[in-house]
Amino acid sequence: MGLAVSCPRCGGDLRPPGLAHSDWVCERDGPVPPLHTAQHVNHDVFACAVKRAAEAGLPVWCPWPLPTGWTVTGVAWAGDERSGVSATALACSGPTPFSDGPADVLLVAEDPGVGLGARYAGIAGPDPGPAFVDPPASHGSHAKVKADGHPTPLWAVSTPDDRSAYAGEARGRWLYAVTWPAQAGYLLSEEVVLQDLTDWLPAELVYGALSRACARAVESTSLLPVRTLLVCLARICLNDSRQAPLLIR
Repeated sequence: MGLAVSCPRCGGDLRPPGLAHSDWVCERDGPVPPLHTAQHVNHDVFACAVKRAAEAGLPVWCPWPLPTGWTVTGVAWAGDERSGVSATALACSGPTPFSDGPADVLLVAEDPGVGLGARYAGIAGPDPGPAFVDPPASHGSHAKVKADGHPTPLWAVSTPDDRSAYAGEARGRWLYAVTWPAQAGYLLSEEVVLQDLTDWLPAELVYGALSRACARAVESTSLLPVRTLLVCLARICLNDSRQAPLLIR
């Protein structure tokens, strides 16, 4: 059990702040907010992640109620104690009639320029504009969700063949919905209701093994040991101003 730390744009390693600079730095993308991906998900991990996001006013979107047979299978957030959270990601997984294995859905909320949603969508980024299949101003939405009780249009973006992705705006931030396999995008053909977990974290949420997208992020990055993770989560929950210790590969 631990936290993986990586670049939100490419998934690469980061150099932590030091005497020469105050930012987390990726060799490819330069200064970026560090992406923290939980190796394991349960109510306590989610409660701390949600508290961190709430302090920055950033939503953590989750389909609610979950479709039958689906579980929550991952959580990640970008940012540190100095800059605050600038992006969140929640994964859920479950059965689909259009593929042999389980489907994964990843919901990303982020400030402009972070690039986390673009990374999972498989587009250049950091924002979706150039990748929209049809310009939003000239075409009706391709999918629609209800985010925080408000109808929220989403537009398809060009993606690799193994996934589908849609992007729009909710609460003044980018909202991405990415599905694997591509056929699982049918889930967004019906109006999906999204709950912001920073407003209410349902005790009935069911947690499962990590989704493939989250598992890849964890496997490619060094992890915090259990004791260090507990210290990190405790500091987040207690709103400690000190930077929680992080281990970078």
